[in-house]
Amino acid sequence: MKLAIASCLLLFSALPSAGVVFRAAVSHPARAIDHSVRAGGGTDIVARVMAQQMSQSFDQSVVVDNRPGAGGNIGEEMIVRATPDGYTLGLVSGYGTNAAIYKLSFDPVNDVQAVIAIGGAGFVVAVHPAVQIKTTSELIVFAKANPGKLNYGSSGTGAITHLATELFGLMAGIRMMHIPFKGTGPALTALLGNQVEMMFGSMPSTVPHVKAGRLRGIAVTTAQRVSALPEMPTIADTVPGYEAVIVYGVMGPKGLPAEVVRRWNSAVNKSLETPQMKERLANDGMEPIGGASHVFHGMIKRDVEKWRRVVKEAKLSFTS
Repeated sequence: MKLAIASCLLLFSALPSAGVVFRAAVSHPARAIDHSVRAGGGTDIVARVMAQQMSQSFDQSVVVDNRPGAGGNIGEEMIVRATPDGYTLGLVSGYGTNAAIYKLSFDPVNDVQAVIAIGGAGFVVAVHPAVQIKTTSELIVFAKANPGKLNYGSSGTGAITHLATELFGLMAGIRMMHIPFKGTGPALTALLGNQVEMMFGSMPSTVPHVKAGRLRGIAVTTAQRVSALPEMPTIADTVPGYEAVIVYGVMGPKGLPAEVVRRWNSAVNKSLETPQMKERLANDGMEPIGGASHVFHGMIKRDVEKWRRVVKEAKLSFTS
């Protein structure tokens, strides 16, 4: 199978004011910062809002340079190989899935310095109205009675929506047919046209169709119910322990100075409290996370282990 993962490279450049030179770590940033990022459309928007926030916080001009990037590997490699002086940081999303589907040239947990988790976004389990399934329990019963008959679309082989659905299948003890598409848009169009029966869809693109009755929402993949669909149950209500969330966060290379980590962590935490960032995250179906750097490190470690386990247990194989 070929991988169809849409992602790109973003660069944040913080440009110093004319005539000002900062030499101590506490005065960071003092020159241009490259902020490389694995991203999709949502990450690009979050990065641009955050660039504006960081520009105000650091009193520097922060520019986002968005570039394509081979499944995110170019951006991640740039973060890992950068000199750990605080001038190359990254905004990543769904970072753990790369470790599961690619053979990386670096340790995705120990070769990076987590700075802060920005937010997390779950997915909506949605079916076409013609499908006579209304709950997670009914879905499991149908799938067990008809192994491999129920099909689901995803944004691509190896994408988070693919792995999240496979995780559900493993935990529920069911088998479904995967139909990959080249992106979320084509997959959602196929679901709306009843060309596929089910999809784990992103909140921003799927919720409007659920509310309009064009799709039927069954559950959300977060551990707790979400504000966008407060009445909708979680998969975990039926399959205890299930959770699939794409985490957005800032990281840098291993050895990043503690003071740089502290300053960025503090600045981003403050940014998450602003109405502009809260609105942006909510529009993208994200719940803010924030907190200390070790919180994000723990998330990275758990995600890498989780998605590697899913690929192994579901016996998935990938070709680039």
